[in-house]
Amino acid sequence: MKTWAIVLLLLLSPVLYAQQSVPEIPFDSQPNFLKLPPDLHMGEASGVAVNSKGHIFVYSRGNSTGPAYAATASQILEFGPDGKYIREIGKNLYAWSFAHTVRVDREDNLWAVDKGSDMVIKFNPEGRVVMVFGRKKEASDDGAEAWTRVNPPRPPVDGQFRQPTDVTWDPQGNIFISDGYINSRVAKFDKNGDWIKSFGVPGRTAPGRTQHAAQHRGRCQRQHLCGGSGQSPHSGVRFQRHLPAHDHDRCSGSRRCETMDGRPTDS
Repeated sequence: MKTWAIVLLLLLSPVLYAQQSVPEIPFDSQPNFLKLPPDLHMGEASGVAVNSKGHIFVYSRGNSTGPAYAATASQILEFGPDGKYIREIGKNLYAWSFAHTVRVDREDNLWAVDKGSDMVIKFNPEGRVVMVFGRKKEASDDGAEAWTRVNPPRPPVDGQFRQPTDVTWDPQGNIFISDGYINSRVAKFDKNGDWIKSFGVPGRTAPGRTQHAAQHRGRCQRQHLCGGSGQSPHSGVRFQRHLPAHDHDRCSGSRRCETMDGRPTDS
């Protein structure tokens, strides 16, 4: 009986330790904080960003227009620090298709990554378009339709994106865009928007992993531009102070790190 008690204690100890070691994060809940006009409705929020003035930008899959499937669903709404609605940014923009990520840089420029149009848009603080990355398929093109995933993934094309997912910058202002669902790479531009290079290659399927899971591995570009399998870098692209790059794999829990010039390094 004593032996069984010891075994049971050993089995439960990690669970009890994990429960005790999880910090409690205090927060205040404020329902209905964002105040929308009567004729405006929030869609599925794919991203939220805050600038230096405390203004809140919500990238929503609202304002849906078109057919039931493959409709346009992309809209940026700005709110004040008190949650009061201020304006819509980029209304009826050509780049809008399917919202994915919104970011604010250190100069309070707003960046929107649209997965559906394969485009990344930079707005200045006044809400005007100042940079455009990528290009969506033209409606008049023969066979124009959404990208499909293939295995192995398609090779990347310089300057072109296939369902991009996120954007970040280094201290020098260089721009890094995770081109994640189809191309499985990171694209680098200089601060003026000129193309520099592409790095990152698709990873391999781990033994015993299903094909479905393999197609969705590595979809979180985490702190330091770090990656998991590199199968489809996703969101959360960030840099650490010593600036190597790695991306967290939310399916396998692994990550792969790369230096600023794309060379593999230890995590």
